[in-house]
Amino acid sequence: MRAFLSCLSLKKNKQKPRYQEAIILASETSFTINEIKALYDLFKKLSNCIYDDGLIHKEEFHLALLRNSHKQNLFADRVFDLFDVKRNGVIEFEEFVRSLSIFHPNAPKEDKITFAFRLYDLRETGYIEHEELKEMVLAILTESELTLSDEEVESIVNKTMMEADSKGDGKIDQEEWKELVEKNPALIKNMTLPYLKDITLAFPSFILNTDFEE
Repeated sequence: MRAFLSCLSLKKNKQKPRYQEAIILASETSFTINEIKALYDLFKKLSNCIYDDGLIHKEEFHLALLRNSHKQNLFADRVFDLFDVKRNGVIEFEEFVRSLSIFHPNAPKEDKITFAFRLYDLRETGYIEHEELKEMVLAILTESELTLSDEEVESIVNKTMMEADSKGDGKIDQEEWKELVEKNPALIKNMTLPYLKDITLAFPSFILNTDFEE
């Protein structure tokens, strides 16, 4: 979230979500109406960092997460792809809220496990294979500015595959992934962002600046 704040802009979105839409989102996500108003103000600022069109483009997403709109990062790309539910190359406000809701402390654990699985399933085959796991481990290490030798990375990947692949077919399916997470809860630790529990207290100015249509 701190990285997001580096991208703030005071430009207005051209389209305001209606209050009724906020009510629907609040009923179908882990957020309250006030929190959705706060997220709308954040969305406005993020979506106007580079392109003034009220949509979050990949470059703006990278700028928010990585402080660099041109930096390549597999992890950021994958998160963007999962937020972009419509697969049209941009993140709309409803997609932003619904996807971010998975990271809410009150979101169902099952949703977090499923999202994390999809994050690692780079080729969207319904399985996590050795190379996909290795690519994501390397991406996470890069994002965390950590450096491990090739041998250490390979050891982590091999150990994880051995522990998770209970069926012995060389890949991890959703059932095996769930079992792995149950034994290693830290795997989805980053799927919970504590400040989302009451974003209006963390960023009270959002509510003061929000202008939903009634």
